[in-house]
Amino acid sequence: MNDLTKLANIAEIVGALIVVGGLIFAVLQMRQTRQQRRELAAIELFRFFGNPRFATAYKQVLRMPNDLSATDIENDVSDLDEAAMLISTTMESIGVMTFQRIVPFVVVKNLMGSSVPELWRKLAPWISMLRQEQDSPGLFEWFQWLAERIEQDSSINDDPAYIAHKSWIPSNMTNEI
Repeated sequence: MNDLTKLANIAEIVGALIVVGGLIFAVLQMRQTRQQRRELAAIELFRFFGNPRFATAYKQVLRMPNDLSATDIENDVSDLDEAAMLISTTMESIGVMTFQRIVPFVVVKNLMGSSVPELWRKLAPWISMLRQEQDSPGLFEWFQWLAERIEQDSSINDDPAYIAHKSWIPSNMTNEI
């Protein structure tokens, strides 16, 4: 009977270790899945910026004069309002994904840099007009939020990447992935 008790105790200990090991494994798997999701979202973000339609709209809005009114954007014959809508909806999505920590802020900041606040400045009068017309003060709220966060963070170190990270070298010089 003594051997049977020992075996039962050993089985309980092994069972408890298996449960604890399973919980640790589950937590590690959840972390890895979350990291993979963030990486995939960042890759999709990079891919989206390669979209020719977005690139055209991006260029069009960045080249807008700073003092262009909302009415000028609406009445522009080169479909500037469509470019403004594409940029605004894209920035809105990026703002939400950043806030929800789906895409890390540092990735968005490094990818978009100072262009988000610049796009916001150029489109703010048009968005303000849309907010009034639609009686919707929250229209493109995440675009505004993102621009303000990037601008706030950029005030800490506004050196461009080629200056701020001039001494950067890869940590591993092998071809391993």
